[in-house]
Amino acid sequence: MGLSTKLFAVLLLLLIGGYTEMQGPVTVALARKCQSKSFKFKGPCSRDENCATVCLTEGFTSGKCRGLRRRCFCTRDC
Repeated sequence: MGLSTKLFAVLLLLLIGGYTEMQGPVTVALARKCQSKSFKFKGPCSRDENCATVCLTEGFTSGKCRGLRRRCFCTRDC
């Protein structure tokens, strides 16, 4: 019984090792986001779409309404 347990353990390790070889290395790169208060957006920010449109004109990639005072903040990759 000791031999079959060892054989099972070796086969399991080979199976796991072979599976990870087929998958290849996985690299995940997360871009940091920089944000800045919009200079052109006027008034309270109620819709993210309006904020994002104004931020695009300022050279940013997106924008969202944030905070208790609902200000427009523009975002881009750092």
